[in-house]
Amino acid sequence: MQNRISNILKDVTNILLPISCFGCNARLYRGEVTLCTSCRHQLPLTEYNFNVENAVDRIFYGRINIKKASSFLHFTETGIVKNLIHYLKYKNQESIGQFLGDWQGQILKEQGHLNHIDFVIPVPLHRKKLSKRGYNQVSLFATQIALHLNTCYADNFLIKTANTRTQTKKNRLNRWYDNRSLYEIKNPQLLENKSILLIDDVITTGATMEICANTFKDIKEVTIYILSMAVVSNG
Repeated sequence: MQNRISNILKDVTNILLPISCFGCNARLYRGEVTLCTSCRHQLPLTEYNFNVENAVDRIFYGRINIKKASSFLHFTETGIVKNLIHYLKYKNQESIGQFLGDWQGQILKEQGHLNHIDFVIPVPLHRKKLSKRGYNQVSLFATQIALHLNTCYADNFLIKTANTRTQTKKNRLNRWYDNRSLYEIKNPQLLENKSILLIDDVITTGATMEICANTFKDIKEVTIYILSMAVVSNG
């Protein structure tokens, strides 16, 4: 009886304040969350994993010392994924990160290749940007990943020390010189002999992940894995 009343209240709320799909703006119906059924089925999953070589691995070959890399979704200049990331980063729709993290986390748990991860670490925002936005867009995605892997979410190791403007139009080398000192590690001794999963929203050139991963290079026997919500498709 209580569930029936709850469903009726939800239906009334959706009529008065209809919730739209973040992919196509169609109205969501009972049982649909964040995306309508059609958009969910169209979501371009990479189907990459942490066992077989993939296109994300190849981005980082010869650049940084990591164990493995992967991404959940393909990002293109138009489409559902771009809409999701835009709402997540700029429209205060933090729940999108939780939705994607829960989905990816379940897949990673079933695959079983990351069951040994000690810490899930999000790429941080500078405190000023964090204060302005109110949240790190990667946090809930990373939190859900940690939950499914039954490991620790840790946002207090990797710190961004300077605030910078978006530099997506700069080439990778220039971005590296501009950003190489932007991150630092707190309590590095706690990461010795540990495996960490470093998480960001979108991998384009890989420059941000390269810089962040290099911040860990002097820590004894640390093993780094990389994961992003999406990777820019080149094809």
